Amino acid sequence: MFDPKEIRKEFPTLNQEVYGKPLIYFDNGATSQKPKVVIDKIQQYYLKDNSNIHRGVHYLSQLATEQYEEARKTIQQYINAETNAQVLFTKGTTDSINLVAFSFGELLNEGDEIIISAMEHHSNIVPWQMLCERKKCVLKVIPINQQGELLIDAYKKLLSDKTKLVSVTHISNTLGTINPIKEIIRLAHSKGAKVLIDGAQSIQHLKIDVQDLDCDFFAFSGHKVFGPTGVGILYGKKELLDAMPPYQGGGDMIEKVSFELTTYNELPHKFEAGTPHIAGGIALGTAFEFLKTLDLDAISKYERELQEYAQEKIEAIEGARIIGKSQNKTSVVSFVIDSIHPFDIGTLLDKQGIAVRTGHHCTQPIMDFYNIPGTIRASFAFYNTFEEVDVFIKALNRSISMLK
Repeated sequence: MFDPKEIRKEFPTLNQEVYGKPLIYFDNGATSQKPKVVIDKIQQYYLKDNSNIHRGVHYLSQLATEQYEEARKTIQQYINAETNAQVLFTKGTTDSINLVAFSFGELLNEGDEIIISAMEHHSNIVPWQMLCERKKCVLKVIPINQQGELLIDAYKKLLSDKTKLVSVTHISNTLGTINPIKEIIRLAHSKGAKVLIDGAQSIQHLKIDVQDLDCDFFAFSGHKVFGPTGVGILYGKKELLDAMPPYQGGGDMIEKVSFELTTYNELPHKFEAGTPHIAGGIALGTAFEFLKTLDLDAISKYERELQEYAQEKIEAIEGARIIGKSQNKTSVVSFVIDSIHPFDIGTLLDKQGIAVRTGHHCTQPIMDFYNIPGTIRASFAFYNTFEEVDVFIKALNRSISMLK
């Protein structure tokens, strides 16, 4: 049986006090904590296995290369990619999206259309704006309703023969909405468009099968799935990755270099220029090995129950308003308190040992839509508990009484 209290023992950071209070970490949407096995793997690499990869014939280089490529295979299997060559190591979701915006973008022409949604993180807005400016493409936006749900009928009307790419988040980092991405992908493909899914907020909560989804690209960050910062993944369909020019030039992404001509390496190395975050890649593989020992269905059910419990408790507070009330959501509760700035609430909660996020969460268009400066966001992981939510609600009420 899934037991969050037992899982918590694997995460050293959670076992500490902040301002004399036991830490309650409700900022998992920003970054997750790391299990000891991941921390140990990073330490092992730098203590014993430190060497560059893919280039050396000596023992340490071969050992590091084997571990790095084994991590790639672990991730390939976890997301059910067809081959490990389709799994590219990047710096994170932002880097992965920028890679597609540049490389796939080079295949686009003036007047081609790209569709995103109104609930996207800035990292899934700005790269496409830059691409549209560079290539004179057209950016279109799927609207949302007051519940924080995409308007699928409006999306259908936006699609056209000029649509070349649809790029949407799987789960909104601000609203917690789980988008109907299989339908989004199916509709895009019916028009011949490709689809990128921003999985930064879904890979750690839901089972991901890229072949079943039939997405063309899937991007996520290591640090949000209990791995290190500075490393992430871009999955892509092989025929697309083969057709796309490299994003960066340098070592390891080349087959042969002369001053007259350079030919590029095969996948996945074609898109992995320079010395990568080796320790990060290896430890990300360890994070997925850790996840494979857990019951993800039970975790998904538990996290949704935790979110629903917290949302119900917050809604019972006078003056509280939930931002994002989709029927299909998970792990995130964003809210505002009448006449109190989110920053003030967040500051007082921090003094009581509770870590939440306040502000616009890199989704300013959402804040504009709801006409608010920002929200207080509590975001959960499988190591959070109902008891922590109860402490949080008491601290929230105390904070409100101090500010009114």
